Amino acid sequence: MLELLRKFIDDPPPPYAFEISQGGIAWARRLPEKGAALETGFLPLAPGILNVSPVQDNVVQPEAFENAVHTLANGNGASRHREAALILPDFSTRVAVLDFEQFPKVRDEQLALVRFRLKKTVPFDMDTASISFHPRQYDGRWYAVAAAAALEIVARYEAAFRSAGFQPGFVTTSALAAIDLVASEPLIATAKLDDRVLTVTLSEGARLRLLRCMELSDLTLDELMGVLFPTMAYAEDELKRRPAKLLLCGFGPLSAELQQAAAAELQMAVEPLRSALGAPDSHNAGLFGYLQANRVN
Repeated sequence: MLELLRKFIDDPPPPYAFEISQGGIAWARRLPEKGAALETGFLPLAPGILNVSPVQDNVVQPEAFENAVHTLANGNGASRHREAALILPDFSTRVAVLDFEQFPKVRDEQLALVRFRLKKTVPFDMDTASISFHPRQYDGRWYAVAAAAALEIVARYEAAFRSAGFQPGFVTTSALAAIDLVASEPLIATAKLDDRVLTVTLSEGARLRLLRCMELSDLTLDELMGVLFPTMAYAEDELKRRPAKLLLCGFGPLSAELQQAAAAELQMAVEPLRSALGAPDSHNAGLFGYLQANRVN
């Protein structure tokens, strides 16, 4: 099941964490022999190994992907089960913020209601989907951040890590994990580009208010602004306030032009996304958010 937001638990976080993107695998591991120091890196994947999609098998070349994951196993063999956090690409799942006037108390009834609401927007069979949700009550209404993914997509990702001796006990998505990079801020808009997939979020502290994820046909300034404009309009119309700032991640050569256009046309501060571990990019923003949430420095 997909975990939606970070958990504060007594057990220490897994010693390994991985973020998967179409371009590669960002990774982190704690080194007990060095006082739990943190080691991070990125393993590129050859084009064609993965094809991130919410409706088709993402692992196009299973053997090549499995070999890449085994490379990250650090030569300890597949028999040793090591706990790991697994961060999936945003476009491999569907995430929605659902609101309800009333919400059942029984978990099975909650799941049935969430499943029914998601059926209207999810492009795969909800009856066989992996679903997780995180309900909270605010101002007399119930809100649930819900994530759904085709079960076989999640299973294929996990299978490669299990074969390398990892136990994915915590699974989330890049954008959800990256919220922890701005969890102390007021209402914030974040835009992250990974290849042609644009993910835009509105978050308030650790509370997700909106998440939009789409594949762009053209990486042009007009198309990017065509997504950002209605997002800011939603914030003003539904949340009754404008985001304090827009944070950008993964735009590469487009960053300067987009930052200038967004600041002028949206009339708001625009800054790069930052973390205590360095400047995050499209491959590791979720990983850095997860590590920051678990206070791994």
